[in-house]
Amino acid sequence: MKRVAFSLIAGAVTLALTACNGDDGKQGVAGAQGSVGQNGVDGTNGQNGVDGSNGQNGADGASGQNGGSGLTRLATVPAGAEVTGIFLSDGGDLFFNVQHPSDTNTAQDSINGKVINRGTVGVLRGVNFNNLPRNVVNSPVPESEFERQTVVAALGEYQILGQTGDTFADLGEKGLAGGLGVHYSISTNEHILDNDNPDFNGFIASGDNEGYLFTNWESYPGGVSRLKMTKNTEGAWSVTDAMMINFDGVKGTAANCFGSVSPWGTPLTSEEWIVRSTVDSTTDASWNDPANTSTDNLEALVAPDFPNPYRYGYIAEIQNPMTDTPDVVKHYTIGRYEHENSVVMPDKRTVYSSQDDTGGVLFKFIADQPEDLSSGTLYGAKLTQDAGLSEPTVTGFDVDWVEIASGTNANIETWISEYDGIDTSDYVAGKTSYMTLADVQAWADGKATYPTEAEGGSPVTAGKAMDNRAAFLESRQAAKMKGATAEWRKLEGISINHDRVLEAITGQDVIADEVVTKAYMYIGIADLDNTMIDDEGDIQLSRRVKDCGGVYRAHIDTSYSLTRIEPVVMGGTYRSSLNGAERCDVEQLSQPDNVIVMRDGRIIIGEDGFQENNTLWMYDPKTK
Repeated sequence: MKRVAFSLIAGAVTLALTACNGDDGKQGVAGAQGSVGQNGVDGTNGQNGVDGSNGQNGADGASGQNGGSGLTRLATVPAGAEVTGIFLSDGGDLFFNVQHPSDTNTAQDSINGKVINRGTVGVLRGVNFNNLPRNVVNSPVPESEFERQTVVAALGEYQILGQTGDTFADLGEKGLAGGLGVHYSISTNEHILDNDNPDFNGFIASGDNEGYLFTNWESYPGGVSRLKMTKNTEGAWSVTDAMMINFDGVKGTAANCFGSVSPWGTPLTSEEWIVRSTVDSTTDASWNDPANTSTDNLEALVAPDFPNPYRYGYIAEIQNPMTDTPDVVKHYTIGRYEHENSVVMPDKRTVYSSQDDTGGVLFKFIADQPEDLSSGTLYGAKLTQDAGLSEPTVTGFDVDWVEIASGTNANIETWISEYDGIDTSDYVAGKTSYMTLADVQAWADGKATYPTEAEGGSPVTAGKAMDNRAAFLESRQAAKMKGATAEWRKLEGISINHDRVLEAITGQDVIADEVVTKAYMYIGIADLDNTMIDDEGDIQLSRRVKDCGGVYRAHIDTSYSLTRIEPVVMGGTYRSSLNGAERCDVEQLSQPDNVIVMRDGRIIIGEDGFQENNTLWMYDPKTK
């Protein structure tokens, strides 16, 4: 995320007046000198005059720059963990998770009486983050072993709501016998793994001080949990019902990373896992290679079937989320790639989605109808870097949008199903059973048919009439071949504040305490490396802050399209620690992973960085 600094320079102007000289007259005759007279008596002092009236106040000067880095350390998480799942509810509750903490942590948390050595879902209770003062004091950098192994917060108390494996046995039938974040085979119900990676949180209120908390679990396979909760008058939460969402109808899910809640109140969970079947012939051919022993537990998930990789890597919507049996729909229309996050604009049609990978694309999807993501058109962002600039802290990009293709879930599902029967018996050494780069190139070139196998095509489509499957099954390569910029490195969480954007674009009075005339989508970048600094293509940044990452913001026009991306705040340069290992400055960002926007315009950032204790930051960009 980036910041722009302004300085006010005042200049002084001096006016000099010069009189005109006349002609010199003739010199007169000198007179006689008179005698010196006596000094006169001093006169009495006159009375003071009446005070004049006060003048009008002058105009206020421009705001000065923020002091320091502009970052406030809201909390740190235990050793080994990253900060995930930041979510700010309408009621001001700030949820966040402790992902994969060190299993060697032994300190017993003083608030909850628990050790944080498993994946942990929690909330900062006792404070309304929608009414937060501007002068929040930093929480300290942990020093003691206790501080290093627990959550240390600047304000509020971190309440643990659940940890990996919790069954909530005290709830009886409303508990979770299988365990929170625990995954099982679809057909055999055999235990596969205990997931230690809680990620996105999304809270949907069902009444005053009650609602449902949805949490992503990022592993292979992945999943989503749902905790029904109530809050008492002291701000403490109680879990009253627990479940894991059933994804069996869509063949399970993989690496549920970040997410969002749609404007119509449904969780959108992001699959960050795909097999790159068009990129590397060695990797591609190995997916159904009998010698391949690494199928990321997906073979165990769908056994006895062999997993079809084209069934994973999408945005899944949890519909009817508060019912006993929520429905899950994977929106193939938004494309298949390593989804970190998606966010829906207030028009309820425009969706942005980030690709967390090297050489990734920023995608836009526009649905045909509001609140229905099952059909629409997919686009990729084309960037133009500011001329003559490469320093990450000042370099921005103008954005154009390249149309990739239109499609529907139903049509894309028919293409996906053609790969369901492929298994290890179909493997041919040196070839892939899935789509090839030649297939995607033929589509991008507008060919009428797919290439034959002899021309480098895949066996499923060889010689068939062309369709748009490349756009939705191999979206990164399709976008790249159509001219979109495929050079982002670890494009992480993207976020808007729905009300701020709605007010800025429509002029509706949504934010009561201010008039919002500008609003942005914020974008986290974990590191600016590889394809962003290789001196090739559309993104050519310098290497100065490459590994510490930063946060960008994107301008939103009246049609909810992003028109420009620019830096807000960047991580510091590398420093050498005492043991010789390189680390980002502990007082600055270290690989931001996800970001949310508060109602007052400040942003909250979660780290997945190099620090022993990653930080939950707050940053004030001072923009309206």
